[in-house]
Amino acid sequence: METFLSIPFLIFLPLVISLLLISPLFTKNEIIVRRFSKGVFTFHFLYTLLMLACFDKTNPYVSEIHFFGLDWVQSLGIKFIFQIDSVSMILTVLTSFVFLLASIASKFNIRENQKFYYSMLFLLMSATLGIFTSADMFVFFLFWELELIPAYFLIGGWQTFRSEEESSKAKASAVKFVLFTFLGSMVMLLGILLLHYYNYVSNGILSASFSDIIDSPIPAAIQNLIAICLIIGFGVKLPIIPLHSWLPDAHTNAPTPVSMVLAGILLKTGAYGIYRFNYETMPESFRVLAPYLAVLALINIIYTALVAYAQVDIKRIIAYSSISNMGLILLGMCAYNQIGFSASVFHMVAHALVTCGLFMIAGIVYLRCKDRNINTLSGIAAYMPRLFGFSVIIVLASIGVPLFAPFISEILTIIGALNSELSELSKMAALFSLPLLIISSCYMLKFLHKGFFGEGKEEYAKINDITVHEFVVLGAVLAGLIIFGLYPEAILGMI
Repeated sequence: METFLSIPFLIFLPLVISLLLISPLFTKNEIIVRRFSKGVFTFHFLYTLLMLACFDKTNPYVSEIHFFGLDWVQSLGIKFIFQIDSVSMILTVLTSFVFLLASIASKFNIRENQKFYYSMLFLLMSATLGIFTSADMFVFFLFWELELIPAYFLIGGWQTFRSEEESSKAKASAVKFVLFTFLGSMVMLLGILLLHYYNYVSNGILSASFSDIIDSPIPAAIQNLIAICLIIGFGVKLPIIPLHSWLPDAHTNAPTPVSMVLAGILLKTGAYGIYRFNYETMPESFRVLAPYLAVLALINIIYTALVAYAQVDIKRIIAYSSISNMGLILLGMCAYNQIGFSASVFHMVAHALVTCGLFMIAGIVYLRCKDRNINTLSGIAAYMPRLFGFSVIIVLASIGVPLFAPFISEILTIIGALNSELSELSKMAALFSLPLLIISSCYMLKFLHKGFFGEGKEEYAKINDITVHEFVVLGAVLAGLIIFGLYPEAILGMI
């Protein structure tokens, strides 16, 4: 069976489909484009499940691409090499799943220029998979930068259901996202170049592969400088305050399926970068910086939770909630023990499922009511009981109610941080982050109470409840939250 499993096929199939869709040879019939795209996303997800079923965590998948028998840039030791270990496998399956949900959600949210839209969605998927599977620093950076192109068009390129003012804001948000990420990438590239150079000076090995750099005897001061450069680059995407201001605007102005991908997957690339470069490749410098990162994680958790409570736009509430939850992921890594790291990876999955569900709910409400302001929405529950039922359960899951996946990851994060042996700062950050459970309950229940309860408006009397497509997306999200909440070992056992 393993002879049929290929990392390059996994990564580059979406890229090939992207080029096919955007070419003039492919039909312009939007129904065919939509159904073909969903078929490919479904096939890709099933293929990742097959790779997962055959995966052996003691024997990761490895693949290298040669060009005319040579490495990519052989004179500099840069190889087009990929590897899927336990963490990569989890994030690869999660990526394929979230993109499948986004493609299903696109039916009613994207109604124009679908060839270009799905082409960009496939390109973004290919870039993201490349990030999660790259085993070479420069190949990682190549896919990291490639991600900018489709993300820019997906955030700001669609006019559906938008006024001229909203369209202008979307384009501004897309530009802001690209500028923040690109500037962070330049700092990150400096760190990668320094790491490549000093690894050669210290080891005498001219290689950009992660396996050749782990525990390299680079001087401590240089290591810390490199680590800071890398954290700044990844901190933009994670995001870490004060590098976060692009995210609420991007989430608010992007179409619903794109918001699902941004929150569910793209933010995780920042966390994965810190894991792959800092946590795994330069552990000594990470041990030095971890207590200070734990403080930044605490700021992420508490500050953005308070800001989320002050918001009235549903999407901005979810966006600031995402920043707060990414602080939990960072705090888990800063514990620098097995419990904290396992919790960090587990919360990547739990948060992805929750945000997909919440953004889907926000998108459905906006499609029906043409409004996302919780102060003007009222009484939706009476007209959309099925949506209300899903909303109650997903909101309860998001605030960490037992039996759902976020409860497991939040508790494990706190336990891991309290057991950290690096510094008392990590333990203090864990204690002070406990109010997150209360604050998140406040702003999520506020959204539920103001939006769904109260006296119904006359103009809402004719709106329809959720469709089959929307039911499938919300049902899949809810199933994942319950399955991993009841059986967390499915993920924890792989790490």
